[in-house]
Amino acid sequence: MKIAIHGRTFNNDAIPFIQEMFDNLKSKGAEILVFKNFSVFLDKVGIKYNSASIYSYHEELENTDFLFSIGGDGTFLESVSFAGPQQIPLLGVNTGRLGFLATTPREKILQAIDSIYKHTYKFEERTLIHLDSDIDLFNGVNFALNEFAILKRDISSMIVVHTYINGEYLNSYWADGLIISTPTGSTGYSLSCGGPLVMPSTNNFIISPVSPHNLNVRPMIVPDSSILSFEIEARNKNFLISLDSRSKSVPVKTKLTVRREKFKAKIVELEGYNYFQTLRNKLNWGLDLRN
Repeated sequence: MKIAIHGRTFNNDAIPFIQEMFDNLKSKGAEILVFKNFSVFLDKVGIKYNSASIYSYHEELENTDFLFSIGGDGTFLESVSFAGPQQIPLLGVNTGRLGFLATTPREKILQAIDSIYKHTYKFEERTLIHLDSDIDLFNGVNFALNEFAILKRDISSMIVVHTYINGEYLNSYWADGLIISTPTGSTGYSLSCGGPLVMPSTNNFIISPVSPHNLNVRPMIVPDSSILSFEIEARNKNFLISLDSRSKSVPVKTKLTVRREKFKAKIVELEGYNYFQTLRNKLNWGLDLRN
């Protein structure tokens, strides 16, 4: 089995669990690939990763069976960009804080590996959002699991985002920005801007303004078969766009369109995983101190 290990950093108390992971995979005869930047950190903290191969780009992960994301949700989102159109199944191992996407606790990493080898797991496919523009912005990795966002720069005045759905004018958002979220991303940035929680299996996008100037502008749910396009007005010559944790400053005249990506992210779900339980435990959803 060919397994890629992706990560950034982790606290020292996670070292024994990560070492156990590498030792266990070696004992099972796995072919291991380690992200180059992560290998530098592993060397620094003394993790022995058993002469694994090193990768730097998603093209080097051809024929990989699984990609393990070691860290928090930010690392998981970065891992999605490497899994890409190859749709490499992703297992998120949480060594961070929230762990809403990286749902496997570090203490259960050996059980997770055992489940993979015994095939006692299932896949959940998650919709991705795709960005088209008239200039190359993200070196061809123009998709995201959580959201696409248009944002003002620094402390500049608000921007105006003229928004169209399937070529028809929707609204001009006077705001600090606009978020187009997938159902997976409904628990992220969109939620903090007043957007609704949406089940991951639904076929929708959520349009959420960031600090809108007009108080009667509210988030809106649209089918993910929609094609959304944008024209930006701003006093500055540039504004910001982001795909999950990746961001770029772009000229005001840049043409932007988003749609559903042709492929999906395949996330490994182990036995016992429950989305509603994760909502309650990680986000305190529905918590009522009276009960």
